[in-house]
Amino acid sequence: MAGEHRLLTLAILALVTIIAFEAMAVSTAMPVVARELDAVRSYGLAFSFLLTAELLGIVLSGLWSDRRGPLPVLVAGQLLFAVGCVTAGLAVGFPMLLLGRLVAGLGSGLDIVAIYVVIGRSYPEALRPKVFSWISAAWVLPSLAGPPVAGLLTTTWSWRWVFLVVVAPIAVTFAVVLSQRGRIVGDAPRPAGDGSQRRVAWLGLAVAVAAGAMQVGAERLVPLDPGALLLTAAGLAAVALVFPRLVPHGTLWMARGLPAVLASRFLLTAAFNGAMTFVPLMLVASRGLTPALSGLMLSIGALGWSLGSFLQGREPLAAHKAALVSTGGACLSAGTAALAVVAALGLHHVVVGVASALCGLGMGLAMSATSVLSLSLSPLEQHGSTASSLNLADVLGSVMGISVAGAVFAALHDPAGADVAVFVLMWSVLAGVAALVVPGGQRTRPGATMGT
Repeated sequence: MAGEHRLLTLAILALVTIIAFEAMAVSTAMPVVARELDAVRSYGLAFSFLLTAELLGIVLSGLWSDRRGPLPVLVAGQLLFAVGCVTAGLAVGFPMLLLGRLVAGLGSGLDIVAIYVVIGRSYPEALRPKVFSWISAAWVLPSLAGPPVAGLLTTTWSWRWVFLVVVAPIAVTFAVVLSQRGRIVGDAPRPAGDGSQRRVAWLGLAVAVAAGAMQVGAERLVPLDPGALLLTAAGLAAVALVFPRLVPHGTLWMARGLPAVLASRFLLTAAFNGAMTFVPLMLVASRGLTPALSGLMLSIGALGWSLGSFLQGREPLAAHKAALVSTGGACLSAGTAALAVVAALGLHHVVVGVASALCGLGMGLAMSATSVLSLSLSPLEQHGSTASSLNLADVLGSVMGISVAGAVFAALHDPAGADVAVFVLMWSVLAGVAALVVPGGQRTRPGATMGT
C-alpha cells in the first residue's frame, strides 16, 4: 500500500472482490434459481459452464498478456463479465442463464490471468507473497457479505438482483484500471508472435468445448442414453488428450517443480469446488434452511481460507511452501470427509460450518503457497504463460470436480428424497482426491522451470 503501489493494489483488490462476491452470492442463491427455473437436476451446470468458459479465457489471456500486455485483457474481461451478469440476471429460462454464465466466465478468465501478470510485472519479488495474501483477504468481505446479501436480495426482491448488483462496481474498477494504465503496461519483454501461440489458442478452445460436451453428456446419462454416454466419453477423452499440451511436461504425473505445483492446484480445486458447490443445495433442499443461513456456512469456510492465506505469508511458515501445500491438502481432505459424516449421520448444520472452515484453511495455506512457487519457478517473460497454466489447472480442476459430482447427483437424485446417500458418496470421493495433495506437495520444491 505504499504510494507507488497504492492505486494499482486497490484496483486489483476491488476487481478480485467483485469476482469473489459474484461467486459467493450466486452459490447462495442458486438453489432458489434452480427451483424457479425448474432445473434442480441440472444444478451443477450453472457453475461448471461458467468455469468451462473460464478455461478459454485463461488460455487466451496468457497469450494476449504476453504479446500485448495485461491492460487490454483487463478491459475486455471486465466488459464481458458485466455483460454476462446482466444476461443471467435477465434470464427467462435456464438456457439463457447458462449463456450469461458462459459470457461472465470468459470475462473472469481473462481478468484472473491478467491480474497475475500485473503482479509479476509491477511488484518486486519480495512483495508478491504479500500481494497474494491481500488477494486472498479480498475474498473475506464478499464471503461475509455475499451470502447474507444474496439471501436478502433473493427473499426480499428477486434472485435476479444477485447478478445485476455487480454491474455498478465493475464500472468503477474499469475506470480505476484505465487510470493506472501506465503502471500496468510496464516494460517487460514480450515474445514475438508465432504459429505456436495460435496453436495454443486453438487447444484452449478445444479443451473448453470438450469439457462442455462432457458436462452436457454426463448430466443426461440417466436414464441411460447411448448418445449422452458417447458425448461424455468423447469429451473426457478430448480433455485428457489436450490438457497435457497446455501445461508443463510432467504435470500429469507430478514431476518435481512446476508440474507438481500445477497438479496440486488441479487436485485442490477439484476437491474443494466439487464439495462446496453442493453444500447450499444440501442445506436448503434436504435440511430446509434458508438461503442466507446456508450461505453463512460458505462464509465460515472463506474465513478459514483467509486465515490460511495470512498464516502462509508469515515467518517462519513463508519459507516452507512445499510443507504448506501438503498441510493444506490434509486439511481439505479432513474437512471434506467431515461433510460426508454430517450427511451420513444427520449432524447439526453447525458442524457443516466447522467442516467448511477446515476446508477453507487448507485452501488458504496451499493455494497462496502454490501461487508464489509458480512465479518463482518461471522467468519474467513467461509469467503470462505460467499464470495461464496455473489458472487453467485451477479451472479445469473445478470443472472436473463439479462435473463429476454433478453427474453423480443428476444420476442418483431422487426428487422425493433427501439425497443423503448421494451427498455421502460425492464428498467421500472428493476427500480422497484432496488426500493426493499430501504427497504431491512434497514434489513442489523448486527445481524445475516452465516448459510446455
